[in-house]
Amino acid sequence: MDIIEEQGLSTQEVQERIEKGQINISQDNISKTKKQIILEHTLTYFNLLNIFLAGIIISTGRWTNLTFMGVVTINALVGIYQELKVKKIIDQLTVVTVKKVKVVRNHQEKIIPINELVLDDVIYLENGNQIGSDCVVIESRGMEVNESMLTGESKPVKKKHGNELMSGSFVVAGSGYARVIRVGNDNYSTQLVHKAKHKNKASSEMKDAIEKIIKVLSFVIVPVGIILFISQMAAFPNDQATAIVKTVGGVIGMIPEGLVLLTSLSFILGVGKLARKKALIQEMEAIEALARVNILCLDKTGTITTGELEVEDVVVLGDNSNQNIETIMGAMAYYFDDINSTQKALRDYFQKPDGYQVTAMIPFSSQRKMRAIAFQEQGQYVLGAPEFLLGEDDPILRQVNAFSQQGLRVLLLGRTDKVDEDNSQIGHVFPMALIIIHDCIRKEAKDTLSFFEKAGVEIRILSGDNPMTVSRVAQLAGLKNGDLYIDATTLPEDEIELQNIVKHYRVFGRVKPEQKQQIIKACQLQGLVVGMVGDGVNDVLALKDADCGIAMAAGSDAAKQAAHIVLLDSNFASMKAIVNEGRAIIADIERVSSLYLTKTIQQYFV
Repeated sequence: MDIIEEQGLSTQEVQERIEKGQINISQDNISKTKKQIILEHTLTYFNLLNIFLAGIIISTGRWTNLTFMGVVTINALVGIYQELKVKKIIDQLTVVTVKKVKVVRNHQEKIIPINELVLDDVIYLENGNQIGSDCVVIESRGMEVNESMLTGESKPVKKKHGNELMSGSFVVAGSGYARVIRVGNDNYSTQLVHKAKHKNKASSEMKDAIEKIIKVLSFVIVPVGIILFISQMAAFPNDQATAIVKTVGGVIGMIPEGLVLLTSLSFILGVGKLARKKALIQEMEAIEALARVNILCLDKTGTITTGELEVEDVVVLGDNSNQNIETIMGAMAYYFDDINSTQKALRDYFQKPDGYQVTAMIPFSSQRKMRAIAFQEQGQYVLGAPEFLLGEDDPILRQVNAFSQQGLRVLLLGRTDKVDEDNSQIGHVFPMALIIIHDCIRKEAKDTLSFFEKAGVEIRILSGDNPMTVSRVAQLAGLKNGDLYIDATTLPEDEIELQNIVKHYRVFGRVKPEQKQQIIKACQLQGLVVGMVGDGVNDVLALKDADCGIAMAAGSDAAKQAAHIVLLDSNFASMKAIVNEGRAIIADIERVSSLYLTKTIQQYFV
């Protein structure tokens, strides 16, 4: 860094920015307020119609005839109680400890809370740190960042001088300095969350049907009410109050009060049943929406894959023996201290050998794309990206490309004639083996996808990863037509074209958050009930627009707030039990509702 960047901001410069409001304080909570919840359950068409009729009764002074308002009150209280209870749980899930960040101020490094960062602050980042505000890199020492929560891309991104760092992402390798370029509500992640401020209510055909019945009846009630009042006045010519009460009583009987209460009570009982299956229902209507879903969109990481890596195969090159390769790879895996997902996969597959004494080692860095180690007796070896260790015309690269086209990651193990620890250089590389690695698929993913296929629910996978990689993972997980994939960067803007593409393809790679939202809407325009499962900030827009948004409790706070259902065990497999339970609940409500409406129609029209 230059002198100005090394000294960071002065105390005076920090104070000036604080006075201008250029401080990292933002409001990224998008959950409903208590006031919003209460108003949603009280200012309904059903309630207002009943309150109007109650007002007529009150005008007569016959307070004892207001018992029908008990149904209205209970129905509202049930909904308010349920949503307030869930809001409390969600708020508890989103509580996090105060995050700290190391900044350079007045020529010195100091640790401060993230919300005290100001514009132009210089911060120091190292492996394991979460980035608290949008920055630009001013010095990188092999820095790699995981931006999956924001972009959906699970592969770490290498950052160099001038590259942007987005708040909410994590440093997974290396270290460096960065300058804050956006704070508070201007941060990318906060802006993305604010776009989901107004989420769609979970779709409910039953509630919609009941509301339509009530709206139609509200027009019928006026002429019917007038006729009833005239007939009652004829029967009670000297008692207008009695005529009014009997008229309202007749009109009230036309409104399906019991059906409304029955639906609400059935939903609240369903919420309790699903809670025992580790599903937190934020809106009672989500039970029905989930039961009616006929297309389900999934994020790859966290649903189909665990986010971890696994060694799939070892391809021995030349006349090297399997045993020798496994012994050397065991040494490469265990004699380096830096632990990342690749290193963990190697340790899970290979065993640590005995009798190896290290004389020199070069740790992995994103610039070198390799690590090297020298042993006292067993020789010198290198492990890294084949394209960086081999010449451009090396025939082995054709094998590597074939594996890469299948969505696999490939490492090359080679012997070398020099390991210069001081200058971080190696000699000529003699290839020994290719280590093939793939994303680790959840054990239960195959059964879960099979369940949805049998249940008539189509699956679409929306991921920020390479489409070829995602397609291969989908096929390994047993997704029907998982080979039908497309790169989202080629998606058209035209709605009709997009609908045709969404109808045909099953896997979408390189998908941006806004594109996930567009895909959801394209499915809905085809008359489909769409469910969305996600866990990152990049899924927020899709979750809030889906007919039923499902988030993982282990995911981002914004995803949980935008969703209609939260899986408390963060286990995609639990969706099977939840969907089955939801369908059973809705089937019971529909049977009873059918009997209720039949009885009501017979009572008044037969």
